[in-house]
Amino acid sequence: MPYLRIIASGLIVLFFSACTGNQNNTVKPRLNTATLTDLEKAVASYPDSATLVQELIQAYHKRGNYDSAIAIAERTVRRDTGNSYMWNVLASLKFESTDTLGAIDALEHAIGNYPLPEYYVALATIYAGMKNKNALHITDYLLENTPTKNWDDAYFIKGYYYNCIGQPLKAIPYLDSCLGSNYTYMYAYREKAIAMYDLKKYEEAVRILTKAVTIQNNYEEGYYWLGRAYEKLNKKDSAIESYQFALLYDNEFPEAREALEKLTKK
Repeated sequence: MPYLRIIASGLIVLFFSACTGNQNNTVKPRLNTATLTDLEKAVASYPDSATLVQELIQAYHKRGNYDSAIAIAERTVRRDTGNSYMWNVLASLKFESTDTLGAIDALEHAIGNYPLPEYYVALATIYAGMKNKNALHITDYLLENTPTKNWDDAYFIKGYYYNCIGQPLKAIPYLDSCLGSNYTYMYAYREKAIAMYDLKKYEEAVRILTKAVTIQNNYEEGYYWLGRAYEKLNKKDSAIESYQFALLYDNEFPEAREALEKLTKK
C-alpha cells in the first residue's frame, strides 16, 4: 500500500505552509530567481537571516539534496533550540529521507517548544504508520484538548492506525467520523476503501472511491485503488482506465504504472 507517499506529503505541507502562511493542501513554495550558488553565498554572509535559510533549504529540497538541506536545518536548531518551525522543517526532511526516528525526535522538540496541533498530527501519523499505539494516545489528546477543527485529523489517524494493524472493522467508524466532520477529506475515503478492500467488499470500495474522485477529480490514489477494486471484480477495462487516470494525474506513480503494465500484458 502506498502509505509512505501520503504521510511524507502531509509533513511537507506543514513545512511549506509555515513558509508561506498558506494552510491549503496545495501549497507551493515561493518562486525565487536566485541561483543555488547565490543562495549559498547569501546564507554564508547572513547566516541569521531566516528567510534566506528557508529559501536555501527549499532549493536543496527541490533538487532532492536532503543531506545539505538537513545539515542547514540541524545547524539552525543547534544555534536556536527554541525554533519550533525549524524543528518541524527538520522533521519533514528527516522523514522524506526515511529517517523515521529522526523525524520523531525533531517533532518532539518542536512540540516541546510550541505545541501546535499540526505537530501532534504529524507525529501521530508517523506513529500510526509504524503501528505504534502512541498514535492513539496523541489523538486522544487532540480530541480532548484542541479545537474541533483538529478532530477530523484525529479521527483519520485512528482509522489509519487500525488499518495499519489489520483491523479494518475498527478503522471504519473512525473514518466515518472523519468524513462526517469533513466530507472532502480524501485520505479518509482512501482508508475506508482500503478497509472495505481488506474485508473483500469490493463493490463498496468502488462506491466510496467513485465518490472521492467525483469530489476531487485529480485524486490519483483514488483512481489507483479503484483499479485495485475493479481487478478483484474482474472488470479489466475499468481497472485499466482507473490506472490510466492515476498516471494522468501523477505520471511518477510506480504502483499504478506496474499494475497497468501487468494488466495490459495479459
